[in-house]
Amino acid sequence: MLTSIIAFIIVIAICVVVHEYGHYITARLLGVQVHEFAFGMGPVVRQRVSNKGQSRMLWSLRMLPIGGFCRLAGMGEDMDGENVLPGMGFNEQPAWKRFFILLNGSLFNVILALVLTVFFLCAHGVMDMESTRIGEIMPGFPAEQAGLNVGDQITAVNGKAVTHWREMSEALRSEGGRDAPVRLDVLRGEERLTLELPIPVNKEYGRPMLGVSPSMARYGIIEAMQSSVGYIWRMTKLMLRGIADWLLQRQEVEVTGPVGIASMSGQAMREGLWSFVSFLALISLNLGLLNLFPIPALDGGRILFVLLEMLLRRRLPEKVENWIHAAGFAVLIFLMLLITFQDVYHLFWTK
Repeated sequence: MLTSIIAFIIVIAICVVVHEYGHYITARLLGVQVHEFAFGMGPVVRQRVSNKGQSRMLWSLRMLPIGGFCRLAGMGEDMDGENVLPGMGFNEQPAWKRFFILLNGSLFNVILALVLTVFFLCAHGVMDMESTRIGEIMPGFPAEQAGLNVGDQITAVNGKAVTHWREMSEALRSEGGRDAPVRLDVLRGEERLTLELPIPVNKEYGRPMLGVSPSMARYGIIEAMQSSVGYIWRMTKLMLRGIADWLLQRQEVEVTGPVGIASMSGQAMREGLWSFVSFLALISLNLGLLNLFPIPALDGGRILFVLLEMLLRRRLPEKVENWIHAAGFAVLIFLMLLITFQDVYHLFWTK
């Protein structure tokens, strides 16, 4: 439980602070006044004042280490004693500036997901399914008993040439499980070997198991960047398809809230650094994309109003827009409580 709580705090803190920093840096670059950038929530632990020209800003460290926020001038969050400098309030800006300020929170989450994926591919790598090189020998399985080594490359199974891991696995599954031994042609460095060994059906897995895992392939920086873009695009399509299936009730889709994310965060942390890095990238991507949905109170809802303003050349009254966002926020809180109840129910009562 403690691991899950710590992991959840780290995941949310990183993803939310990066998101808010995207809003902050874009606002500053476009000349919009920022009242405060806070790390964490709740009561203030420490504050530092930063002055830039006439603009005064607070950097805050708050008691609860859950996320953070960026408070822009002129968004209805001005506190007593805070003055909005003429022409520097958010709502005074032209539509295109407001659009980029709202968009770049989510964009920074996507960039974080890309950077983490590149780091994962360069430093850790992924299983090399494009070759038949052995990366790990599982103890107690036929591979260990036959004397196969890490780094060996299986080139043929019972005389049938294999070049990809999936092709080799299918051949082993087809040829194993019989009384006759299976012949493996193996390349060990410069040496070519032929091994004959029985590969019986493993009772635990219900199929013939040689007991080997693929080697890890690390990427160069350019290749990792290209692969990361492809991975982010595939994950985005899967996420959008899942949301569409959920909304249209085409199939059952599991929706997870804070409790579920905390549980998965803890599991990822227990599995090790690289599992946690890949999970953090996935959550950052999800946070960024979900925030772009055209739902009142989310960045996507505010962006929708800005786009309508640009299209119609007419702005909705500020009070009306604020009421719509307040109603949307209430609906989101209700849905969050409902999903949290569902997570708690599955966690404690369905096991």
